[in-house]
Amino acid sequence: MRELLRKNIASLNPYSCARNDFTGEAQVYLDANENWQDFVAIHDANRYPDPLAVTLRKKIEEVMGLPFKHTILGNGSDELIDNLFRCFCEPGKDSALLMPPTYGAYRVFADINDVKVENVPLTTSFQIDFPSLESYLAKEKEQRSNGRLKLLFVCSPNNPTGNAFPLDQIERVCQLFDGITVVDEAYYDFSEKGSATTLLEKYPNLVVLRTLSKCWALASARVGIAIASEELVAVLGSMKYPYNLGTPSQALAYKAIGRSDEVQAGLDLIRDERERMKGLLENIACVTEIFPTDANFFLIRVTDAVGIYHYLAKDGIIVRNRSKELNCENCLRITIGNKTENDTLLAALSAYKEL
Repeated sequence: MRELLRKNIASLNPYSCARNDFTGEAQVYLDANENWQDFVAIHDANRYPDPLAVTLRKKIEEVMGLPFKHTILGNGSDELIDNLFRCFCEPGKDSALLMPPTYGAYRVFADINDVKVENVPLTTSFQIDFPSLESYLAKEKEQRSNGRLKLLFVCSPNNPTGNAFPLDQIERVCQLFDGITVVDEAYYDFSEKGSATTLLEKYPNLVVLRTLSKCWALASARVGIAIASEELVAVLGSMKYPYNLGTPSQALAYKAIGRSDEVQAGLDLIRDERERMKGLLENIACVTEIFPTDANFFLIRVTDAVGIYHYLAKDGIIVRNRSKELNCENCLRITIGNKTENDTLLAALSAYKEL
């Protein structure tokens, strides 16, 4: 991993904020130039947050089983993705590999960091194209000169397609690629496939991303989790913003994780609605294909994605038109909402056939 790091990151002398140098409970805080007055009286708003999120990470280990020493938290997974580009990819030289259609932010962060994007598309059934991937990686390795392929992103379950990749396929990617494999498991909780975190001990160049935005219903709190080797966690910790996760977000996350039984019950409700919606969508005339999903959304192919999108929007129903994504022509992505929301959508789609 050290060979993959940008030289300036490998030799970085990280900023040490006030709370990094102290552990335990203090009685008087006069170290960080804070205002002692708390005007809103919410979550110690006048005090800087714990830069290492120690209490929250311990709770994550206790409930979610993600080892404390192998985790680092970000302001959403987006911050963690951006930091992976920043610590490994030399701007204007190195590259990252995507398997479209996939999460669009990977390319955005690559562009922001001036990192070239290479593509090995999924098959038309949205599976990993291993013959093409193996051929590309072998060719890239032979042709390395000034710069190299540093990052490979696997989104599982994939966004926007919804399907998760079996664990043995994730492991095969790790075996083929000698850079940093990033497995984005934002929708993992909705799937029954195994987690790539079980591969971390075997593959030290693997990074797994999780989020509390989806299953844990904390999209506004912006809490992302990276699980990686202790060495890589230390590198990411050295370059992150000193206080990247605010105290209110840490408090909300701790509270939600403490209610894991309620979250599990909510997860079961979403899975039940997923099955109910699948059966009902199959009988709607304008729906021509429903792709298998392991997430909390469906990708469906319809007769006229643009027309149906605007038709639904006029009724105040917002879905995502994914027709411009590779092999997603006339496809809409539909989040599974509560029963009332879902019934409203289904009724509107059923009525569309009469227009």
